Amino acid sequence: MRRTGHLWPALVSFENLLLAAERSAAGKRGRPAVAAWHWDRERNLCRLQRQLQNQHWKPGGYTEFHVYEPRLRLISAAPYEDRVVHHALTQILGPIFETSFIADSYACRVGKGTHAAVRRAQQFSRRFPWVLKADIRKFFPSVDHQILLNLIARKIKDPQVQSLVELLVKQSNPQEAVLDWFPGDDLWTPAERMRGLPIGNQTSQFFANVYLDPLDHFVKEQLQVRGYVRYVDDFLLFAEDRHTLYRYKARIAQFLSSLRLKLHPTKCSVFPVRCGIRFLGYRVFPTHRLLTSEGVRRFRRRIRRLQRLFATGRISISDIQASLMSWLGHAGQADTHRLCNSLFSQIIFSRMSTEQPGVAGRFLQQ
Repeated sequence: MRRTGHLWPALVSFENLLLAAERSAAGKRGRPAVAAWHWDRERNLCRLQRQLQNQHWKPGGYTEFHVYEPRLRLISAAPYEDRVVHHALTQILGPIFETSFIADSYACRVGKGTHAAVRRAQQFSRRFPWVLKADIRKFFPSVDHQILLNLIARKIKDPQVQSLVELLVKQSNPQEAVLDWFPGDDLWTPAERMRGLPIGNQTSQFFANVYLDPLDHFVKEQLQVRGYVRYVDDFLLFAEDRHTLYRYKARIAQFLSSLRLKLHPTKCSVFPVRCGIRFLGYRVFPTHRLLTSEGVRRFRRRIRRLQRLFATGRISISDIQASLMSWLGHAGQADTHRLCNSLFSQIIFSRMSTEQPGVAGRFLQQ
Protein backbone atom coordinates (compact mmCIF):
# COMPACT_ATOMS: atom_id res chain seq x y z
CA MET A 1 0.00 0.00 0.00
CA ARG A 2 1.33 3.42 -0.99
CA ARG A 3 2.09 5.66 1.99
CA THR A 4 1.98 9.46 1.88
CA GLY A 5 4.54 11.73 3.51
CA HIS A 6 5.56 15.41 3.63
CA LEU A 7 2.14 16.45 4.95
CA TRP A 8 3.19 18.49 7.98
CA PRO A 9 3.90 21.81 6.18
CA ALA A 10 0.43 21.73 4.60
CA LEU A 11 -1.21 20.82 7.91
CA VAL A 12 0.33 23.70 9.88
CA SER A 13 0.06 26.26 7.07
CA PHE A 14 -1.84 29.43 7.93
CA GLU A 15 -4.27 28.80 5.07
CA ASN A 16 -5.18 25.34 6.38
CA LEU A 17 -5.62 26.60 9.95
CA LEU A 18 -7.74 29.54 8.75
CA LEU A 19 -10.04 27.21 6.82
CA ALA A 20 -10.23 24.92 9.87
CA ALA A 21 -11.23 27.88 12.06
CA GLU A 22 -13.97 28.88 9.61
CA ARG A 23 -15.34 25.35 9.50
CA SER A 24 -15.16 24.96 13.27
CA ALA A 25 -17.15 28.17 13.76
CA ALA A 26 -19.88 27.32 11.24
CA GLY A 27 -23.23 27.74 12.99
CA LYS A 28 -21.55 28.51 16.34
CA ARG A 29 -20.32 32.10 16.03
CA GLY A 30 -22.80 33.31 18.63
CA ARG A 31 -21.34 31.11 21.35
CA PRO A 32 -19.18 33.06 23.83
CA ALA A 33 -16.05 30.87 23.53
CA VAL A 34 -16.17 30.93 19.73
CA ALA A 35 -16.85 34.67 19.54
CA ALA A 36 -14.02 35.44 21.98
CA TRP A 37 -11.52 33.34 20.02
CA HIS A 38 -12.51 34.88 16.68
CA TRP A 39 -12.41 38.42 18.06
CA ASP A 40 -8.60 38.14 17.83
CA ARG A 41 -8.56 35.37 15.23
CA GLU A 42 -5.36 36.22 13.37
CA ARG A 43 -3.28 36.47 16.53
CA ASN A 44 -4.76 33.21 17.88
CA LEU A 45 -4.07 31.45 14.58
CA CYS A 46 -0.45 32.64 14.52
CA ARG A 47 0.05 31.46 18.11
CA LEU A 48 -1.55 28.09 17.34
CA GLN A 49 0.59 27.74 14.22
CA ARG A 50 3.80 28.35 16.21
CA GLN A 51 2.79 25.82 18.85
CA LEU A 52 2.09 23.18 16.22
CA GLN A 53 5.28 23.91 14.28
CA ASN A 54 7.34 23.59 17.46
CA GLN A 55 5.25 20.56 18.53
CA HIS A 56 4.42 22.28 21.82
CA TRP A 57 0.65 22.16 21.34
CA LYS A 58 -1.32 20.02 23.80
CA PRO A 59 -5.06 19.24 23.82
CA GLY A 60 -7.18 20.87 26.49
CA GLY A 61 -9.63 19.18 28.84
CA TYR A 62 -13.03 17.96 27.72
CA THR A 63 -16.40 19.20 28.93
CA GLU A 64 -18.56 16.13 29.51
CA PHE A 65 -22.33 15.77 29.53
CA HIS A 66 -24.88 13.06 28.89
CA VAL A 67 -27.64 12.88 26.32
CA TYR A 68 -30.58 10.61 26.90
CA GLU A 69 -32.11 10.40 23.41
CA PRO A 70 -32.24 8.14 21.56
CA ARG A 71 -30.22 6.41 24.31
CA LEU A 72 -27.89 7.35 27.16
CA ARG A 73 -24.51 8.44 25.82
CA LEU A 74 -21.52 10.37 27.15
CA ILE A 75 -20.72 13.37 24.94
CA SER A 76 -17.29 14.98 25.23
CA ALA A 77 -16.87 18.56 23.99
CA ALA A 78 -13.29 19.61 23.27
CA PRO A 79 -12.20 23.25 23.75
CA TYR A 80 -12.80 25.39 20.68
CA GLU A 81 -9.12 25.70 19.75
CA ASP A 82 -8.78 21.91 19.87
CA ARG A 83 -11.63 21.68 17.37
CA VAL A 84 -9.68 23.93 15.02
CA VAL A 85 -6.79 21.45 15.19
CA HIS A 86 -9.19 18.53 14.60
CA HIS A 87 -10.48 20.16 11.42
CA ALA A 88 -6.96 21.06 10.28
CA LEU A 89 -5.94 17.41 10.62
CA THR A 90 -8.95 15.90 8.86
CA GLN A 91 -8.68 18.44 6.03
CA ILE A 92 -5.28 16.96 5.21
CA LEU A 93 -5.91 13.29 5.98
CA GLY A 94 -9.47 13.12 4.65
CA PRO A 95 -8.67 13.28 0.91
CA ILE A 96 -5.93 10.65 1.33
CA PHE A 97 -8.21 8.10 2.99
CA GLU A 98 -11.21 9.03 0.86
CA THR A 99 -9.67 7.24 -2.11
CA SER A 100 -9.82 3.92 -0.27
CA PHE A 101 -13.29 4.27 1.30
CA ILE A 102 -16.08 2.36 -0.42
CA ALA A 103 -18.99 4.24 -1.99
CA ASP A 104 -21.56 2.89 0.47
CA SER A 105 -19.97 4.25 3.66
CA TYR A 106 -22.02 7.36 4.45
CA ALA A 107 -20.90 8.98 7.73
CA CYS A 108 -18.91 12.23 7.86
CA ARG A 109 -18.13 12.35 4.14
CA VAL A 110 -18.76 15.06 1.56
CA GLY A 111 -21.84 14.28 -0.51
CA LYS A 112 -22.98 11.48 1.82
CA GLY A 113 -24.86 11.69 5.14
CA THR A 114 -27.92 10.13 6.72
CA HIS A 115 -30.40 11.01 3.99
CA ALA A 116 -28.19 9.55 1.25
CA ALA A 117 -27.72 6.39 3.35
CA VAL A 118 -31.49 6.00 3.79
CA ARG A 119 -32.11 6.49 0.07
CA ARG A 120 -29.49 3.85 -0.73
CA ALA A 121 -31.03 1.44 1.79
CA GLN A 122 -34.40 1.86 0.10
CA GLN A 123 -32.87 1.17 -3.31
CA PHE A 124 -31.46 -2.12 -2.02
CA SER A 125 -34.78 -2.98 -0.35
CA ARG A 126 -36.38 -2.89 -3.79
CA ARG A 127 -33.77 -5.30 -5.19
CA PHE A 128 -33.45 -7.82 -2.35
CA PRO A 129 -36.17 -9.47 -0.21
CA TRP A 130 -34.09 -10.00 2.97
CA VAL A 131 -31.94 -7.74 5.14
CA LEU A 132 -29.49 -8.15 8.02
CA LYS A 133 -29.58 -5.09 10.30
CA ALA A 134 -26.45 -4.99 12.45
CA ASP A 135 -24.93 -2.79 15.12
CA ILE A 136 -21.54 -2.90 16.85
CA ARG A 137 -21.67 -3.13 20.62
CA LYS A 138 -20.38 0.07 22.33
CA PHE A 139 -18.38 1.04 19.28
CA PHE A 140 -16.71 4.32 20.29
CA PRO A 141 -15.72 3.11 23.79
CA SER A 142 -14.33 -0.08 22.19
CA VAL A 143 -12.04 1.48 19.56
CA ASP A 144 -8.56 0.11 20.25
CA HIS A 145 -5.93 2.85 20.13
CA GLN A 146 -3.08 0.75 18.79
CA ILE A 147 -5.17 -0.83 16.04
CA LEU A 148 -6.33 2.65 14.97
CA LEU A 149 -2.80 4.06 14.95
CA ASN A 150 -1.61 1.08 12.89
CA LEU A 151 -4.37 1.69 10.34
CA ILE A 152 -3.36 5.36 10.09
CA ALA A 153 0.31 4.39 9.70
CA ARG A 154 -0.54 2.10 6.77
CA LYS A 155 -1.25 5.20 4.65
CA ILE A 156 0.62 8.02 6.44
CA LYS A 157 4.39 8.02 6.88
CA ASP A 158 4.90 11.63 7.99
CA PRO A 159 6.26 11.26 11.57
CA GLN A 160 4.99 14.66 12.75
CA VAL A 161 1.47 13.96 11.53
CA GLN A 162 1.61 10.53 13.14
CA SER A 163 2.68 12.16 16.42
CA LEU A 164 -0.25 14.56 16.30
CA VAL A 165 -2.69 11.72 15.60
CA GLU A 166 -1.23 9.70 18.48
CA LEU A 167 -1.50 12.72 20.78
CA LEU A 168 -5.18 13.24 19.95
CA VAL A 169 -6.03 9.55 20.26
CA LYS A 170 -4.17 8.85 23.48
CA GLN A 171 -5.26 12.10 25.17
CA SER A 172 -8.91 11.11 24.77
CA ASN A 173 -10.84 11.38 28.02
CA PRO A 174 -11.87 8.08 29.69
CA GLN A 175 -14.90 6.50 28.07
CA GLU A 176 -17.30 3.84 29.27
CA ALA A 177 -15.41 0.76 30.42
CA VAL A 178 -15.70 -2.20 28.02
CA LEU A 179 -14.29 -5.55 29.12
CA ASP A 180 -14.23 -7.99 26.21
CA TRP A 181 -11.83 -10.85 25.61
CA PHE A 182 -10.73 -12.01 22.16
CA PRO A 183 -8.71 -14.97 20.84
CA GLY A 184 -5.14 -14.82 22.14
CA ASP A 185 -5.95 -12.62 25.14
CA ASP A 186 -4.92 -13.47 28.67
CA LEU A 187 -6.80 -12.41 31.78
CA TRP A 188 -5.23 -8.93 31.90
CA THR A 189 -5.28 -7.99 28.19
CA PRO A 190 -8.52 -5.93 28.27
CA ALA A 191 -7.16 -3.84 31.13
CA GLU A 192 -3.79 -3.29 29.42
CA ARG A 193 -5.03 -2.06 26.04
CA MET A 194 -6.06 1.60 25.71
CA ARG A 195 -9.48 2.04 24.18
CA GLY A 196 -12.15 4.62 23.46
CA LEU A 197 -12.78 7.74 21.38
CA PRO A 198 -14.92 10.67 22.57
CA ILE A 199 -18.24 11.03 20.79
CA GLY A 200 -18.53 14.54 19.41
CA ASN A 201 -15.04 15.13 18.00
CA GLN A 202 -14.60 15.78 14.31
CA THR A 203 -11.60 13.47 14.43
CA SER A 204 -13.61 10.70 16.13
CA GLN A 205 -16.05 10.56 13.21
CA PHE A 206 -13.15 10.43 10.76
CA PHE A 207 -11.27 7.82 12.80
CA ALA A 208 -14.44 5.70 12.92
CA ASN A 209 -14.43 5.52 9.12
CA VAL A 210 -10.75 4.59 9.11
CA TYR A 211 -11.30 1.94 11.78
CA LEU A 212 -14.23 0.28 10.01
CA ASP A 213 -12.85 0.59 6.48
CA PRO A 214 -11.37 -2.95 6.72
CA LEU A 215 -14.86 -4.24 7.55
CA ASP A 216 -16.26 -2.49 4.47
CA HIS A 217 -13.67 -4.10 2.22
CA PHE A 218 -14.17 -7.49 3.85
CA VAL A 219 -17.91 -7.32 3.18
CA LYS A 220 -17.54 -6.12 -0.39
CA GLU A 221 -14.47 -8.07 -1.49
CA GLN A 222 -14.41 -11.25 0.60
CA LEU A 223 -18.12 -11.83 1.15
CA GLN A 224 -18.91 -10.12 -2.19
CA VAL A 225 -22.11 -8.58 -0.85
CA ARG A 226 -23.82 -6.44 -3.48
CA GLY A 227 -26.24 -4.72 -1.11
CA TYR A 228 -24.41 -3.06 1.79
CA VAL A 229 -24.85 0.30 3.56
CA ARG A 230 -22.92 1.55 6.60
CA TYR A 231 -23.34 4.69 8.69
CA VAL A 232 -20.75 4.73 11.52
CA ASP A 233 -21.39 1.44 13.36
CA ASP A 234 -24.90 0.79 12.00
CA PHE A 235 -24.92 -1.27 8.82
CA LEU A 236 -27.27 -3.24 6.58
CA LEU A 237 -26.63 -6.25 4.35
CA PHE A 238 -29.17 -7.36 1.75
CA ALA A 239 -29.53 -10.78 0.12
CA GLU A 240 -31.93 -13.09 -1.70
CA ASP A 241 -32.48 -15.40 1.29
CA ARG A 242 -32.11 -15.36 5.08
CA HIS A 243 -29.69 -18.29 5.24
CA THR A 244 -27.10 -16.32 3.28
CA LEU A 245 -27.46 -13.43 5.73
CA TYR A 246 -27.01 -15.67 8.77
CA ARG A 247 -23.81 -16.96 7.16
CA TYR A 248 -22.66 -13.36 6.55
CA LYS A 249 -23.40 -12.49 10.18
CA ALA A 250 -21.21 -15.32 11.48
CA ARG A 251 -18.35 -14.34 9.15
CA ILE A 252 -18.62 -10.67 10.12
CA ALA A 253 -18.59 -11.49 13.83
CA GLN A 254 -15.42 -13.48 13.30
CA PHE A 255 -13.80 -10.67 11.29
CA LEU A 256 -14.71 -8.00 13.84
CA SER A 257 -12.75 -9.85 16.51
CA SER A 258 -9.57 -8.87 14.60
CA LEU A 259 -10.57 -5.25 15.30
CA ARG A 260 -11.45 -6.13 18.90
CA LEU A 261 -15.12 -5.39 18.29
CA LYS A 262 -18.30 -7.40 18.80
CA LEU A 263 -21.74 -7.31 17.25
CA HIS A 264 -24.48 -6.09 19.55
CA PRO A 265 -26.15 -9.17 21.05
CA THR A 266 -29.73 -7.85 20.72
CA LYS A 267 -29.57 -5.37 17.83
CA CYS A 268 -28.59 -7.72 15.01
CA SER A 269 -31.47 -9.40 13.20
CA VAL A 270 -32.46 -10.89 9.85
CA PHE A 271 -35.95 -10.19 8.50
CA PRO A 272 -37.87 -9.52 5.26
CA VAL A 273 -37.54 -5.97 3.90
CA ARG A 274 -41.34 -5.75 3.60
CA CYS A 275 -41.47 -5.48 7.41
CA GLY A 276 -39.68 -2.14 7.26
CA ILE A 277 -36.07 -1.39 8.22
CA ARG A 278 -35.49 0.89 11.21
CA PHE A 279 -32.46 2.87 10.07
CA LEU A 280 -31.18 6.33 11.06
CA GLY A 281 -34.50 7.57 12.40
CA TYR A 282 -36.71 6.17 9.63
CA ARG A 283 -38.68 3.04 8.87
CA VAL A 284 -37.64 2.18 5.34
CA PHE A 285 -39.98 0.13 3.13
CA PRO A 286 -39.50 -0.74 -0.54
CA THR A 287 -42.31 1.65 -1.52
CA HIS A 288 -42.14 4.42 1.08
CA ARG A 289 -40.43 5.79 4.19
CA LEU A 290 -41.89 6.72 7.57
CA LEU A 291 -40.55 8.36 10.70
CA THR A 292 -40.11 6.12 13.70
CA SER A 293 -42.61 6.51 16.53
CA GLU A 294 -39.71 7.30 18.89
CA GLY A 295 -38.67 10.16 16.63
CA VAL A 296 -42.17 11.64 16.63
CA ARG A 297 -42.32 11.41 20.44
CA ARG A 298 -38.95 13.19 20.70
CA PHE A 299 -40.27 15.94 18.44
CA ARG A 300 -43.36 16.38 20.62
CA ARG A 301 -41.10 16.73 23.66
CA ARG A 302 -38.98 19.28 21.78
CA ILE A 303 -42.10 21.31 20.98
CA ARG A 304 -43.17 21.32 24.62
CA ARG A 305 -39.73 22.54 25.63
CA LEU A 306 -39.81 25.30 22.98
CA GLN A 307 -43.25 26.34 24.21
CA ARG A 308 -41.97 26.70 27.77
CA LEU A 309 -38.94 28.72 26.65
CA PHE A 310 -41.03 30.96 24.41
CA ALA A 311 -43.63 31.53 27.12
CA THR A 312 -40.96 32.88 29.48
CA GLY A 313 -39.30 34.98 26.78
CA ARG A 314 -36.06 33.00 26.65
CA ILE A 315 -36.27 32.32 22.91
CA SER A 316 -37.68 34.20 19.93
CA ILE A 317 -39.85 33.29 16.96
CA SER A 318 -36.72 33.01 14.81
CA ASP A 319 -35.23 30.47 17.27
CA ILE A 320 -38.40 28.40 17.00
CA GLN A 321 -38.34 28.58 13.22
CA ALA A 322 -34.71 27.42 13.10
CA SER A 323 -35.52 24.42 15.29
CA LEU A 324 -38.62 23.53 13.28
CA MET A 325 -36.75 23.85 9.99
CA SER A 326 -34.18 21.36 11.24
CA TRP A 327 -36.86 18.80 12.08
CA LEU A 328 -38.80 19.45 8.86
CA GLY A 329 -35.62 18.78 6.88
CA HIS A 330 -35.48 15.37 8.56
CA ALA A 331 -39.21 14.68 8.27
CA GLY A 332 -39.26 15.80 4.64
CA GLN A 333 -37.24 12.75 3.65
CA ALA A 334 -40.19 10.53 4.61
CA ASP A 335 -43.84 10.35 3.60
CA THR A 336 -45.03 12.66 6.37
CA HIS A 337 -47.31 15.28 4.79
CA ARG A 338 -50.40 14.27 6.76
CA LEU A 339 -48.36 13.73 9.94
CA CYS A 340 -46.83 17.22 9.72
CA ASN A 341 -50.22 18.85 9.08
CA SER A 342 -51.66 17.03 12.08
CA LEU A 343 -48.76 17.93 14.36
CA PHE A 344 -48.50 21.59 13.43
CA SER A 345 -52.24 22.24 13.47
CA GLN A 346 -52.20 21.48 17.20
CA ILE A 347 -49.18 23.60 18.17
CA ILE A 348 -49.61 27.01 19.79
CA PHE A 349 -46.83 29.27 21.04
CA SER A 350 -47.82 32.09 23.39
CA ARG A 351 -46.24 34.45 25.88
CA MET A 352 -47.25 34.22 29.50
CA SER A 353 -48.79 37.69 29.44
CA THR A 354 -50.57 37.78 26.07
CA GLU A 355 -51.71 34.99 23.83
CA GLN A 356 -50.00 34.76 20.47
CA PRO A 357 -51.54 31.64 18.89
CA GLY A 358 -50.70 29.88 15.70
CA VAL A 359 -47.01 30.75 15.35
CA ALA A 360 -46.05 27.26 14.22
CA GLY A 361 -49.10 26.95 12.00
CA ARG A 362 -48.28 30.14 10.16
CA PHE A 363 -44.65 29.08 9.85
CA LEU A 364 -45.65 25.79 8.18
CA GLN A 365 -47.85 27.56 5.66
CA GLN A 366 -45.06 29.95 4.68
